[in-house]
Amino acid sequence: MEKLRKKTVFLLDMDGTIYLGDELIDGAKEFLDTIRESGKRYIFLTNNSSKNKEIYVEKLNKLGIGANKEEIFTSGEATTMYLNGKKPGARIYLLGTQALEEEFEREGFILERQRHRDIDYVVLGFDTTLTYEKLWGACEYISQGVEYIATHPDFNCPLANNKFMPDAGAMAAFIEASTGKTPKVIGKPNKEIVESIISKYNLDKDDMVMVGDRLYTDIKTGENAGITSVLVYSGETKEDDYARSEIRADYVFDSVKDMVRLLKSQDIDNLAFG
Repeated sequence: MEKLRKKTVFLLDMDGTIYLGDELIDGAKEFLDTIRESGKRYIFLTNNSSKNKEIYVEKLNKLGIGANKEEIFTSGEATTMYLNGKKPGARIYLLGTQALEEEFEREGFILERQRHRDIDYVVLGFDTTLTYEKLWGACEYISQGVEYIATHPDFNCPLANNKFMPDAGAMAAFIEASTGKTPKVIGKPNKEIVESIISKYNLDKDDMVMVGDRLYTDIKTGENAGITSVLVYSGETKEDDYARSEIRADYVFDSVKDMVRLLKSQDIDNLAFG
């Protein structure tokens, strides 16, 4: 536990880790306050590309958490950084919300919304405005060989009261069933998203810890990027799921609330954690 307490940069998943739907997870605010009071920092790292940074700042503020855009890093931002490194101003057929469309347009990309056009990439985000027409167009382009990218692979987005809504991974499964093609994924669990954060914020990987509720994204990110990982049971993954999984976290807690004592304590050996 001493190794974990010495970490100074916390990469924090949001959905299922800090809040569920529109409800703050018990103890999350105290956890965030404790990080700041300890002279450490946190960066909210989310695979949910249906919202841009401004929307997340607004949501966090409404939940009583003071946040600014520099504390938030999304899979949508990581994807625009990746594409800007390959072809700035590319023509993109984007399956995404208006918020994601606006983010791509601000970065200088040209969004093509019709079929039978000359495009450079198909990009799949968490599109809560998804229509059959959008899916049809994506499948058509992908089957013709257009490079296919997804912001993240999550199958479900967790909500309050143990509910969920289908996420980008479920949409990718539809496209794979039709085309036989799978996308290059930019967000968690790929190490590239952590490397982008290291580059943007000038951080040291040894100082970082990934905290999240999903094995195949959050915890796998720690494994792929070579950083410490913490699993919390407040979202998608439950204790039985973890027992059956081959993906292993460095540390496991019921929720971030249970990490508060760890961050405050100077006597780690006398603490008992579940």
